[in-house]
Amino acid sequence: MNVIVNEKLYDEAFIEEHTLGFDKLVPHVQQYTPEWAEEITWVSADDIRKLARMFAGTKGASIFQGTCTQDQTANGTQNSRAFSILQVITGNINVPGGWVISPRLAFGNVGLKVEGEPLGADQYPLFFEVWGRKSPYGVVTVVPESIPDKLKAFLVVGGNPLVSMPDTNAFREAFRKLDLLVVHDMFMSETCKEAHYVLPACSHLEKWGVAYTYNVCHCMPYLMLRKKCIEPLHESWSEWKLYTELGKRLDMADRFPWKSEEELVAFELSPSGLSFDYLMNEKPEGDFYQEKQYGIEEGQFRTPSHKIEIYSEALEQVGFSPLPDYQEPERSPMGAAKEFLEKYPLILSTGNRNYYYTHSQHREIKALQEAYPEPLTEIGPQTAKKYSISDGDQIVVTTNRGQVTMKASVNDRVAEGVVFVPHGWPKEANANLLTDVQCRECILGYPDMKSLMCSIRTADA
Repeated sequence: MNVIVNEKLYDEAFIEEHTLGFDKLVPHVQQYTPEWAEEITWVSADDIRKLARMFAGTKGASIFQGTCTQDQTANGTQNSRAFSILQVITGNINVPGGWVISPRLAFGNVGLKVEGEPLGADQYPLFFEVWGRKSPYGVVTVVPESIPDKLKAFLVVGGNPLVSMPDTNAFREAFRKLDLLVVHDMFMSETCKEAHYVLPACSHLEKWGVAYTYNVCHCMPYLMLRKKCIEPLHESWSEWKLYTELGKRLDMADRFPWKSEEELVAFELSPSGLSFDYLMNEKPEGDFYQEKQYGIEEGQFRTPSHKIEIYSEALEQVGFSPLPDYQEPERSPMGAAKEFLEKYPLILSTGNRNYYYTHSQHREIKALQEAYPEPLTEIGPQTAKKYSISDGDQIVVTTNRGQVTMKASVNDRVAEGVVFVPHGWPKEANANLLTDVQCRECILGYPDMKSLMCSIRTADA
């Protein structure tokens, strides 16, 4: 932004017509020079300038943020805002190749209202409400500290928080304080092993549902019916049956009025414009529920001003910078205390993925196990040399919260001084034994899983 603003590479007409706050952005970005960024990012100032000019000079440029890459850091919310503003000031909104706005699919609302405010709304108000639009979701990072004072019982449906949530040790200790922990799942997961009751769930092939896609970049909004192939085997139930039967026993049957899964799915689909019958008989392969539209329509931006608000009064009102700023991570080479860095000198990033597994899923499939039998911690050649580690060595990665053991993969795709630990693996290779639920992005409370510190050693050291 510094380069684009100072070299006047921005789209002045788009900014003038569709945005608010650019005049305040101009002085704000002066502090963030390419030389300042070079020290933090290790990307040269010359390369930053080159990239800025290339991006601003490309009509249809697009930033693909990815899933959990830049939001699970100390600067998550402001990172996302910075990406948006880069798209905006270059006029790359609703143009071919740029970010294209696609309204969310309208579904029938089957949810129960939250009594009071969701968990964490007092600490992270923007997670709960923006411009009068409210979310029914709680902030997952405050779960451990809310047990047992606020949370007495917990129902996990098709999830494995003791592997997928940050700080497995904190979640495990908290779950053991619950009066009741129930898990509805197909597999005996790490979380199931801690539960008071495990209820057998059926697979997606044994129940009705819907599948859809949308995003703000390029995808055409697509919707299809997920068809039931066989009846649930043995004692397994779908989520619909679990909630319906539980509702009956809690004298809440009126909240679950649908007599079958098909009836429920038809209710969900009704506002979308694509009916159950249409997707079942006329378009069994699915159909587009909206056509991609380029150009800006009046009132399209759902802000109080109906313009893109570069300067965010919503952030300002709750005490945060209304323009993207930078906050040094609590655990970083430039932010942590000297004594801490002496013990944990390497930058840790958790959550990198491979082609064979999704989160903690598919780990029991033999063909995938043969293709990718075990987790690998990735480090650069010079880092490996410094710690006397060879490719394939069994190593221990340690943080202030715990440790994992897995083989080292030494390769030059990893920056020196950085350790990549994959996620989704159970037991002693669980990456969330390393993460800390208290390290959170300050605005929305997202876990910081990409900018922590660790140490490494060979397993026999």
